[in-house]
Amino acid sequence: MLKSFFRHYLELPTRPKNIVCLGGGIGTSQILKGLRDFPCDLAAIVSMADDGGSAGRLRRAFSVPPPGDLVNCLAALSDEESILKKLFVYRFEGKRYGKDTDLGGQKLGNLIFVALTNIYNGDTSRALEEFSKIISSKGRVLPATIGNVNIWALTKTDQKVYGEEKIDLGKYSGGRSLKEVFLDPPNIRAYEKTMEALKKADIVIVGPGDLFSTILPVLIVPQIKRLIKRLTKQKIFIVNIANKPFETFGFKVSDYLHALKKHLGGDVFDTILVNTNQKPKIPKNLNYKYVLYDKNNLEQYQANIVTGDLVNQEYPLYHDSDKIAKEIINFIK
Repeated sequence: MLKSFFRHYLELPTRPKNIVCLGGGIGTSQILKGLRDFPCDLAAIVSMADDGGSAGRLRRAFSVPPPGDLVNCLAALSDEESILKKLFVYRFEGKRYGKDTDLGGQKLGNLIFVALTNIYNGDTSRALEEFSKIISSKGRVLPATIGNVNIWALTKTDQKVYGEEKIDLGKYSGGRSLKEVFLDPPNIRAYEKTMEALKKADIVIVGPGDLFSTILPVLIVPQIKRLIKRLTKQKIFIVNIANKPFETFGFKVSDYLHALKKHLGGDVFDTILVNTNQKPKIPKNLNYKYVLYDKNNLEQYQANIVTGDLVNQEYPLYHDSDKIAKEIINFIK
């Protein structure tokens, strides 16, 4: 009562809300871009199971955590508008899936992260801190786990698929439809600062992003899973705009929610954000399709679902950073 009195009559500023985003990849980057200019403390928690593309090559060649999502999220949080930010996301010409030690296809920011990790004798935390200072980050990016971790998945025909790259690119035979993902080792430990950030969170945001190769590999880390289920602060799940061909082909909104329930052992999200503007045309050559909002299958979730126009008009595979940020900020007010 006394605090409320002083805030009201003396106009004391309220504490900025702690917002923690789980996932990684372009989806999380889009959310961070939209939120970075609002008065909140931001943290992103990203999967360390990436073994594909240029980041996977660096992981194997230099025995470092995969830097791709770490660097992308830091760049999204950057307040730097000079050529410096463009340098960090600059990718050298060449194949992303080339030889592990080739320069071609690598992002300069990823190489800088590897250099910083080596300079600080493998201390990933220190490397991230220094990288954040260089790029003028308005938030933190944290690895979900410590130590070497990979993922494997089961298809709906019970075929086992090992590795993030094979899951992501559909490099397996038979039906391209997944039902469950697992960690290897299953009891990998969560990063201590990641757990601290989650405990302090006022709002936890999960998604959007690749469900089986980016989002769930963070959520099923045992310590994170237990804490997420126990947290009483607001938890938001953002459903993807479109389905990825080899991971969630043909998925409806209900399929996303059922997958989350299966992996978490229950429904844990207070709010589910669903895009309902499907007018922008997705280029046919991308083989992506909009996620269908199957309202008839979602009766038990209707009190939790918030719908609206959340799509990026120019590139309709993704959420619009400003639209989604405004929607999230509404929950804070």
